[in-house]
Amino acid sequence: MRHLLRPVTLLAAAAVVAATFFAVRWWLGPQVPAVAVTRGGIVQTVVSTGRVITPARVEIGAVITGTAVAVRVKEGDQVKQDQVLAGLQDEELRAALAQARAALREAEARVTQLAKVGLPVSEQTVAQAAANLELAEREHARIKQLYESGFYGKARLDEAERNLDNARAAHKSALAQAASNRPQGSDYALAIARQSQARAAVEVAEAKLANTVIRAPADGTVLRKFVEPGDVVQPGKKLFEMSVAGETQLVLQVDEKNLRFLRLGQAALAVADAYPGGTFSAEIFYIAPSVDAQRGSVEVKLRVPDPPEFLRPDMTVSAEIEAARKSDAVIVASDAVRDAAGPSPWIMIAADGRAARRPVRLGIRGVGKTELLEGAAPGDLVIPPSVAGVMEGARVRAVADGER
Repeated sequence: MRHLLRPVTLLAAAAVVAATFFAVRWWLGPQVPAVAVTRGGIVQTVVSTGRVITPARVEIGAVITGTAVAVRVKEGDQVKQDQVLAGLQDEELRAALAQARAALREAEARVTQLAKVGLPVSEQTVAQAAANLELAEREHARIKQLYESGFYGKARLDEAERNLDNARAAHKSALAQAASNRPQGSDYALAIARQSQARAAVEVAEAKLANTVIRAPADGTVLRKFVEPGDVVQPGKKLFEMSVAGETQLVLQVDEKNLRFLRLGQAALAVADAYPGGTFSAEIFYIAPSVDAQRGSVEVKLRVPDPPEFLRPDMTVSAEIEAARKSDAVIVASDAVRDAAGPSPWIMIAADGRAARRPVRLGIRGVGKTELLEGAAPGDLVIPPSVAGVMEGARVRAVADGER
């Protein structure tokens, strides 16, 4: 009988122990995973995507109609200012320039002729005409005196008067011709005008000939080429598109909710989608004064002081802008904060064996971490929303990650 009671007693004791164990577990509540509030450093960043841009992009075309005979660059070439990009057929314009230069030489020769030949000859003609006039005057006076004394008849006097009139006319004509040949005279002025006109015609012909050579307006990169040898080009037709060398920039469309975190001079770390392993530094230098209502974003531009060689215009890039940093902050895992985007964020903590709702004030929000300015202290255990079925006031046994 005694041997039969011992197993029963052991079973009863085991049942009591089990009942006590389960009663204690029920009293303490279920074990739930939790994350601990800690103290440490945190960095808040704003991440956005955008594209690489250049300070200026220019379209290059022809100003005359012609046929392309040479294209000396291809897309992607680096070019210097005034470097030849293409050439147009120029035989007709070269002939026109030669003709204009010949006309200029003729006009210059006429000016030289007036200065070195025409003027001296006319001055000599004036002197000769003056001498002839003086002689005619003396002869007329002598014959008139003799006529009055009865030695000559009226016909001889009339002849002397005609000779005097002719001498006066010749002298007057010589004076007019000399005046015309002088620098302030009409013939000389006309020759100078024709010389200027011929010189202008040469300049026009040279300019037209120069327009047959398409040159780069500045240092830069050829982005697109729209012409091939043999193409007929016309004024206004785009032949090349190039980016002007200068500061490399990034343009981002940042969500307007992050506008308060941005300021000029902020540093950023960028990466091109085509080269995910090649990060490079950038800095904000422009924040648009208005928000794009259609996209709900604000345009932000960053300069790249030391662009990598692989960077190209219009490349897609992602930039991480450092908005704030603290080295000693009260932090918790971001996914443990409930209603973080709303006006009243809160956390569920395990306090005195029960789940308790506690409002918090948030600070810096980093990658996977959020700063708690109020509502929690280091060491508090926070029950994340991923733990289902935990109601406020329920008994719980919170166990931090790594302690289970």
